[in-house]
Amino acid sequence: MKVIVLGSAAGGGFPQWNCNCPNCDGIRKGTIQAKARTQSSIAVSDNGTDWVLINASPDILAQIKATPALQPGRKLRDTAIVAVMLMDAQIDHVTGLLMLREGKPIPLYCTASVWEDLSTGLPLTKVLSHYCGVDRQELLVDTNNAHTVQVPGVTNISFTALPLKSKAPPYSPRRNAPGPGDNVGLLIENTVNGKKLFYAPGLGEIEPHIMNAMREADCVLVDGTLWTDDEMIRLGLSKKTSADMGHLPQSGPGGMIEILDALESPRKILIHINNSNPILNENSDEAAMLARHDIEIAFDGMEINL
Repeated sequence: MKVIVLGSAAGGGFPQWNCNCPNCDGIRKGTIQAKARTQSSIAVSDNGTDWVLINASPDILAQIKATPALQPGRKLRDTAIVAVMLMDAQIDHVTGLLMLREGKPIPLYCTASVWEDLSTGLPLTKVLSHYCGVDRQELLVDTNNAHTVQVPGVTNISFTALPLKSKAPPYSPRRNAPGPGDNVGLLIENTVNGKKLFYAPGLGEIEPHIMNAMREADCVLVDGTLWTDDEMIRLGLSKKTSADMGHLPQSGPGGMIEILDALESPRKILIHINNSNPILNENSDEAAMLARHDIEIAFDGMEINL
């Protein structure tokens, strides 16, 4: 199973277009050592030819350009993307669908909750119906009864959606009362060798079934949005805490570092990193701390083979 990190940043990317926080200002001026990043998305394949796009970032065109495997050029109009799978309805994970409008109907795997939000509060499916259209495929979520799907064209990989406690989008009627299906994590398995990846760019709480999936995985690629719960407030960027936004901070009691330290075997990688997070500065104390805990920081173009 081949996995390519197309984008590793949170919403807005890095540097964010209107932000002059120490990270964004530093990378523009060259005063910090850091890599620019686009908004989070990964692609998964069993043969390196046919790919499932997991979340459609607003940066999808730049990500395709940077990833030759996604545009094989076998005929006049061509793509290696055989399907798109959505983990939520957040703007930074879905608006890239509009950039894929010139092709055939998009096989779109998502939960009923996400489909509702994309048909009402952010009606992308209605807009796309005037272009390529969408071939809806429902992702089922159940804490007690896992539902596994396989995508035609990617025969040796299975995808199991697991409900997460995080936030629904601001335009969702369930923003302040999210339910199963608003956010999912994915347990992605190579059915030939049994290797598994757990992917969750948004994690507000580690429930027992999520911890079990992380223990089961050979690699975890999880929420790295903010370093501290009050990061955005301290920098004057927002009045919201990490918890308010549905993300578990890395540091502090019960934070992501502590959670990942409890996992003995898997490779541990953070993704969906906010532009304010000090770990983006490769010479920061925070980046050094992650290294001491054997936790990697995802970057655009990173490849994972399982």
